[in-house]
Amino acid sequence: MGLQIIKPDTNIDFVGIRKIAFIISAILILCGLGSLLIKGGPKYGIDFAGGMIVQVRIDKATDAAAVKDAVNEVNLPGLVVQSIGLEGDHEYLIRTSSSDITSEEVRAKINNALTDNLGASFEIQRLEMVGPKVGADLRSQALEALFYAVLLIAVYISGRFEQRWTAAAVMAAALGGCVYGLGLLDLDMGWLILAALFITVGLCWYLKLNYALGAVAALIHDVLITVGLFSIMGKEFDLTIIAALLTLVGYSLNDTIIVFDRIRENTIAKQGKMPFGQIINLSVNQTLSRTIMTSGTTLLVVFCLYVMGGSVIHDFALALLIGITVGTYSSIFVASPILYGFGPSELPKTEED
Repeated sequence: MGLQIIKPDTNIDFVGIRKIAFIISAILILCGLGSLLIKGGPKYGIDFAGGMIVQVRIDKATDAAAVKDAVNEVNLPGLVVQSIGLEGDHEYLIRTSSSDITSEEVRAKINNALTDNLGASFEIQRLEMVGPKVGADLRSQALEALFYAVLLIAVYISGRFEQRWTAAAVMAAALGGCVYGLGLLDLDMGWLILAALFITVGLCWYLKLNYALGAVAALIHDVLITVGLFSIMGKEFDLTIIAALLTLVGYSLNDTIIVFDRIRENTIAKQGKMPFGQIINLSVNQTLSRTIMTSGTTLLVVFCLYVMGGSVIHDFALALLIGITVGTYSSIFVASPILYGFGPSELPKTEED
């Protein structure tokens, strides 16, 4: 007998508890936005804010606090010491946000401080520097990557589920024009991308691309909650976190498409025989076992990475843990109820799938 988590006759009223789910989502999003406002925005890592990383290997057992005490007298701004690798490697990353002094000066100061205060042999294995201009460029490119990922997803879903490629093309062209116009105002890239995302949602609503509207709203919901929780925990945003967010967008979209596909099939099969809310409940219940199994096994792997993967990918794994959990939740409690609120799109005359 195969493993059975959800009984075939399960009938949970997901649509009926949508208001509770919306309240939970609103609380999480507002807490995250509040944290971002209080802290003046995301805490950028060296990749985006500029600065230096010095990797040091020490020949005896010590800890990050002892290394930080040893280099404290250097008075480097934004000094952070982080253990990396396995426990027996005794390797540490010394980060500073300073970009006003040369890398050779930093190397010499850290070398002298560790020699005088650590009491152990050590080796500086690498020193990397990212200038503030490069950091700003990387930040802009990362935000653009996130935005275009969401835009292309909206276009794909509009064509895939509603066979409305013309409307999707109109949306893409209109959005491109809006982004170009906003770009002439010299807005910060963060505000520009935020405005473009809201315009995307508005265009989906205006063009009645309801499947795309539900999917894009769920993606924005997932990213906002993940970014907000990272801000609450005081975690830094660097390129690995952007990679995790893009992975999250793909995972969440895949989960949403599975549910939407079943909703579309049931809508066609039961047209006029069942209210749309019941069709959504039926579809989510039918895919619930698959959703739990897929998310559960994925979370298990990511949790192993989080525990045993070392400090270098620790925050990457944490972002995936949060994102996959939120993405699974949103495909059931956010995307589908939003689709219910706006109603099914007009069914295509010719079903190709």
